[in-house]
Amino acid sequence: MEKLREIVREGRRVGEEDPRRIVHSFKVGVALVLVSSFYYYQPFGPFTDYFGINAMWAVMTVVVVFEFSVGATLSKGLNRGVATLVGGGLALGAHQLASLSGRTIEPILLATFVFVTAALATFVRFFPRVKATFDYGMLIFILTFSLISLSQFRDEEILDLAESRLSTVLVGGVSCILISIFVCPVWAGQDLHSLLVSNLDTLSHFLQEFGDEYFEARTYGNIKVVEKRRRNLERYKSVLNSKSDEDSLANFAKWEPPHGKFGFRHPWKQYLVVAALVRQCAHRIDALNSYINSDFQISIDIKKKLEEPFRRMSLESGKAMKEASISLKKMTKSSSYDIHIINSQSACKALSTLLKSGILNDVEPLQMVSLLTTVSLLNDIVNITEKISESVRELASAARFRNKMKPTEPSVSLKKLDSGSTGCAMPINSRDGDHVVTILLSDDDKDDIDDDDTSNIVLDDDTINEKSEDGEIHVQTSCVREVGMMPEHSLGVRILQI
Repeated sequence: MEKLREIVREGRRVGEEDPRRIVHSFKVGVALVLVSSFYYYQPFGPFTDYFGINAMWAVMTVVVVFEFSVGATLSKGLNRGVATLVGGGLALGAHQLASLSGRTIEPILLATFVFVTAALATFVRFFPRVKATFDYGMLIFILTFSLISLSQFRDEEILDLAESRLSTVLVGGVSCILISIFVCPVWAGQDLHSLLVSNLDTLSHFLQEFGDEYFEARTYGNIKVVEKRRRNLERYKSVLNSKSDEDSLANFAKWEPPHGKFGFRHPWKQYLVVAALVRQCAHRIDALNSYINSDFQISIDIKKKLEEPFRRMSLESGKAMKEASISLKKMTKSSSYDIHIINSQSACKALSTLLKSGILNDVEPLQMVSLLTTVSLLNDIVNITEKISESVRELASAARFRNKMKPTEPSVSLKKLDSGSTGCAMPINSRDGDHVVTILLSDDDKDDIDDDDTSNIVLDDDTINEKSEDGEIHVQTSCVREVGMMPEHSLGVRILQI
């Protein structure tokens, strides 16, 4: 009984993990019942008699062809159908040619044909492109050619055998394809898209939490440190082992017809380019994770001096990856992650300046090695994040993602204060070349902006609209970008509620 309960628990876990598996099981059962009807029931009349015992090939086709996703089913179904057609045709030709040589030479020629064809087809299966896309078709081709060419039937019986075999395979394959597409379809392309979004979110979460883990690891209780590290490890570890899933999903997605937001000739190869960069970043994160609680910890005083650029590097990289994930998930073109990349690169330069200032002169050699390795890994992550963002931008362009919708009405209306209005302004420190303005908003404008009391935004010089006739200044939200540092030649705006 305990073993039975364990099986039930495992079945429940598998079903809850992905409910589509339960639906797929029912779909396979329906397909088998459908093709079995051609053999078991007489209402089909002559059609059943025509198939005869060969109707079992239709059942076998359903068993081996029906896969979880539409792309995988189409791949196997088309491979099996084309391979059966080509193999059967060549086998008929070989049989006809061998029969012209007489009874003595015929078996020798047939054996030679089978040897040459099987050897060549097997060798071609080792070609990487063939193995990835047509391996199953080559296997069925060898099987069909050998079975038909070496049979002992007469010519007319051989023709009937090939025809019935092809017909039953087509019946089974078409049944699988139709049920797979029209009954709760599972699209490999959608799964690949979702997997890439999930991987980007996973790495983004780690990078945004890295600063807290690295600089506060020694202040946690031991149990909390272990639990937090284990949780992060389990999340990004899945990205390291996702290559096989991504490759197979991309291969199957190529076979699928246009569906949903994925049109004809969707750039599935570009998904693999982004996925490869994401895995590279995950490997750096895997190495970086080992230094969170390294035995060679530098002093708290030096850590505090390095904490600000360290945190900004990881946090801004995580935000950039999160923005890329959102852009991919919503299938919209976006450049909002550019500012986070600029901020992370600025933090890299600030950290480099601190290290060159001689701040590590009193650090022990082994501690310095640990620190410099962490810095190097973070710097690599910043660079890879930039490459990921660029690859996502190329994917958005190739896939023709839609542009973000611009609001038809201004979301923030900056009105002139009446003569009787009162308020207070806070000065903003600016760098040379920056343009800074303080804007006061009345209570009537509070609903037009975020709920935060204050927020920093950046407007490009050319995005400020001129005053309208009624004396109002309007700012479009499409021109607003939230930043941590204001780049050169930008207009810093602090919005205050009064």
